[in-house]
Amino acid sequence: MKIRTLALLAVLVAWAVLAYGNRALEITNPVLVPTPGDVAAVTVAAIRDGSLIRNLSTSLVRVVQGFAIAAGAALALGVLAALCAPLRAMIEPVIEFVRPIPPLAFLPMFLLWFGLGEGSKVAFIAYTTFFPMFIGVAAAVLRVDVMLLRAAASLGATRGDLLRRVVLPGALPGIIVALRLGFGLALFVIVGAEFIGADAGLGNLIMEARTYFNPPQIVMGALVLGLVGTVVNALLLGVERRFIHAHNS
Repeated sequence: MKIRTLALLAVLVAWAVLAYGNRALEITNPVLVPTPGDVAAVTVAAIRDGSLIRNLSTSLVRVVQGFAIAAGAALALGVLAALCAPLRAMIEPVIEFVRPIPPLAFLPMFLLWFGLGEGSKVAFIAYTTFFPMFIGVAAAVLRVDVMLLRAAASLGATRGDLLRRVVLPGALPGIIVALRLGFGLALFVIVGAEFIGADAGLGNLIMEARTYFNPPQIVMGALVLGLVGTVVNALLLGVERRFIHAHNS
């Protein structure tokens, strides 16, 4: 924990040295390299007028809804595909064909299908995050040691017991990694989704800052997204540790 804190402080110090040094020496236009003080001032103003909380809450609702849909589908289909070879043989070619297509290529289609409201953004997040989570979940289940399954079966474990007591606990670390990647991707695509057809959200806030040439606000939006991702990542790691501890005990 101390090392992580020191690493973050080092990045903050480097940013401050670069930004304030550029302001003093004018190597490039100081407006293009916001200082920590500039970003802090914009953040305080956005908190006071409520715009930051409003945009953050809007984006979080969209991200959580889309992520929840994708995570539920990825967990169910990923486990089933890993345990059922015929189903895996049918699903894998489709997944491998669709997965490499850049999700942003389909964003206009989602806007046409679901309109400019919440549905298109939630559906776009769910679509984008499903594929990496599905692959991660299926791979995690497939990596469970076969010897553990045979040992449990020899002791009389039913299929349900094997799934609940051996497969899922053994695959949990890989599943958590897949969920972490999926949520990080959800934060990535919500910005792109909110660039088009949105009147609220962190993506809209960043786009608005670009339109009115407000670099500190752009940096603020990016840092808020990073903070949200860090918090959720820590929560998922906590869930992983709790489940592993409960399983081992």
